[in-house]
Formats: sequence, C-alpha cells, structure tokens
Amino acid sequence: MKLFRFWIRNRTAPPHENPRLWLDLGDLGEMVRPRSYMQDHGLGLLRTILHQSGLPTDLASTRSARSWDELVPHLRGYEMLLMNVRSYTYPVARRAAELFKELNPTGTVVVGGLHATVALDEMRAVPHFDHICRGPGEGVIVDLVKSPESFPRVLEGRSAKSMAEWPMIDRELWPKPAYRRLFARNPWPLEPKKWGPPPLATILTSRVCPWRCAFCNENSYIPNMGRKPVEAVIDELNFLDRKYGPIRTVVIHDSMFFQNPTYLREWIDKYPRLARKPWPYWAAGRADTVRAWPELFERLVLETNWRWISIGLESGSDRVLRTLNKECTEEDNAFAIDLINQLGDRLEAQGKQPPRLWTNIMLGVPGETREDAFKTMRMLRSVKRCDPSIAFYAPYPGSALGYQLIAEGKSLMSKDNYHRFPDDEKLKGVDYDFYRALLAGRYDAEVAEGAGASWLADVRGTLSESLTKA
Repeated sequence: MKLFRFWIRNRTAPPHENPRLWLDLGDLGEMVRPRSYMQDHGLGLLRTILHQSGLPTDLASTRSARSWDELVPHLRGYEMLLMNVRSYTYPVARRAAELFKELNPTGTVVVGGLHATVALDEMRAVPHFDHICRGPGEGVIVDLVKSPESFPRVLEGRSAKSMAEWPMIDRELWPKPAYRRLFARNPWPLEPKKWGPPPLATILTSRVCPWRCAFCNENSYIPNMGRKPVEAVIDELNFLDRKYGPIRTVVIHDSMFFQNPTYLREWIDKYPRLARKPWPYWAAGRADTVRAWPELFERLVLETNWRWISIGLESGSDRVLRTLNKECTEEDNAFAIDLINQLGDRLEAQGKQPPRLWTNIMLGVPGETREDAFKTMRMLRSVKRCDPSIAFYAPYPGSALGYQLIAEGKSLMSKDNYHRFPDDEKLKGVDYDFYRALLAGRYDAEVAEGAGASWLADVRGTLSESLTKA
C-alpha cells in the first residue's frame, strides 16, 4: 500500500487542456453513492462567470473520492486550484491545499467563501492558501484568475448590486455524482434532494438573510443585494424543465424567502400564470413574519403550491430565543404552527396535499434549562405534519454567540473539526446525555405533563433519528 501511494503521488501527470482546477468541497465519498446531496450555487455561479469570460476550469470533487489517495490523480498537473470554503469544509480545504502543493509545488491556490470572511486568521495561518478573497467573488473572480500576481494575499471581493446582474448558472458545471443509477430517477443536472419527490430544481431568489441571529454568521459574510426578479426566476425554472425535466419539485434555497411583501405578491400573481407548471416548492420563512402577514402567507400556501415550509423555530422557550437573538417569541412560533396546521387540515379535507413544516430545532444552547428543552419538545409535538431537523448548538466563528463562546474557551469545536454532524458534543458544560435521553423519549412524561390539551399523543415517540446534518 505504501508503495502504491508513493507511485500514485509521483507518477508523471498527463497534460491538461486547462491549467486551472476548481475543487468542490465536502465529505469524502458523499457523492459516490448518495441518498441526497446539495450543489454549491457559489461554485456554479463563479465557474459560469469564468467560462463565459474565456477562462474555463476543470472540476474535481472531494465528495466524489472515497479517500485522499483516490483524489491525487485529479489534483496533479495544474497551475491553479480554486476553492469555495465554508466553515464546515475548512478542514477539507486545508488538506486539499496541502496535497495540491505537494503535487504541484509551483501551483497557486486561490480560496474564498464564508470562512475567509468570518475566520480570516485561520485562513491566513494556512501557508498553502496563496490568495484569500473576503466577501463576494463575482466582481473580482475574472481579474483574480487572469492575474493573481497583481493581487495581495488577502483581497476584498466585489458584489453585484443585484442578482439580476448574475448570469444563469450553467448547471452542467456542477460536479456529477459517480453513482450512475441515480440518474434513472434524477436526470442530470437536476438533484435528488430529500424535500419533495425528485427530480428537484434548486434556485436562489435572494442572497442574504437580513436578520442577525446570534447563532448565524451569514449576515457578516456579504452585504445584502437586490433579489432576482420574479420573472427571471420563473424563466430559469421553465428553461430547466424544458431542457432537463420534467421537474417534480422546486427548492428555493434562500435563507429567507418569506420577506418583502411586494416581491411575494408579485410571486403570487406570476408563478401560477407563467410557470410551465406550478411545481410544489420548498421555501423558508420566519414565525414572526408569518404572524405579521398571515393573509399573505395563506395565499402563498393555497395559491402557489408552497408545500414544504421551512421555519427555524429553534426553541420553544422565550429565554433561549432571546439568547439566540432570534427576534421571535413563543407566541410567534405558536401562531405559525397553528396557522400551518389549519391550512393543512383545510387542504387535506379538499383531497389536496397539505403543507409540511420543515423546522430547525436547536438543543444545548448556553443557559438552556431542562424545562426550556421540555417546552421545545412540547412545541415540536404540536405540529401535525412535521419534518424536524434537530441539532446540538454549534458555536461557529462569525456569529456573535459563537465568537463569545470561543473567546471564553467554552467551544469544543476547532479548526480541525468544523463539521455539520449534528450529534457531536460541541460545547463545554452541556449535559448531552440528557438531550440524547430526551430525544429517545425517556422524558415524554415530563414533556406531556405541561402540554395540556394541545399535546398530540399520536406523534409521541423517539426523535433521535431527527438529529440531522443541518
């Protein structure tokens, strides 16, 4: 085995038509036999811009390799490596850069993405990262790739003023899974995601969530920008359906779709009329905006086929919601749940598909008591049609709470183990055994005791399987 590794690292590289390689990042082997996967829209956008500017890139993916040795032949012989680095892919990016430099000692490594903005010191500490772009890359990527030597090691990116300025992503520039049988049900490059029947088309209508929750670092990454026009969104979906479809589900990957009532009213007017089919879709909202605009929310569900409603309820406790700076309350959460339940009952009575609530739930937040956690379980059990995504709180850099806990030495996460696995212990002083027991149903009596008439006995049981990769 050692001899094989030496040979594969040192054999002569075949010539490449393109001197540049873009490396898609993620867990090793994730796309070899995937049940589901998500494509990187940032990668797709920036590769599209480069290719349209006459700067094509080859593509490899850590997700398509089962080991680092398997990735080696795909890295050798290039002059430039480009990577979009998120916090949970930082360890993978660092290892990939080391390996690239080992194989191509004179090569240049260019990185950008969320982690370059929120944890610049960690990025600077990696000597293999030759150029680090902070912030949005679409306004600088062409010049940077053409003449990297004219840029400092750390540079500031430039954003488009509006998503209307973006080109339509060439989805064939995304990595293609190695598992060929997958395409029998999911025509490439449509996706096999878990929300709704496949194949899926994922799309963005907005780039940044304007809220500033203490557990999230998105708003610290890039400034807000104009949304993609409604007609442009529908035109792109129609194009994808004609070329690759038929589409069965749309996933609107915005962090917050249910914002800006003017935009939403235009969506209600145009999506049912102009889309080739009013595909059922997944999209995100907030409990407080649902409560603020209930009539608008109801129209979207009933008139535009919004069937998978993503709301980060996070917690059923006002104390914890304040810690998270969620700007939502227990009453907001209860209002949104009740309205979704009522709309589901109404559609079900008409023989139509009812909406399901897909919700992020956070446990192990600093200062959370057992009663706070019981209140969260009561809230969750009050949802009639629910797909919970439960995770233990993770103190990521870039978020206000994350920075505080890292500075206090309470974080169990580090630059070596950033990841998205939901059930690892991430914070000192948290009783994770209690939370595992809670999710296994061992405290159902205590949870039910305070639930009153709203408790739904038919949905009791273990929630351990809902610890999901966020």
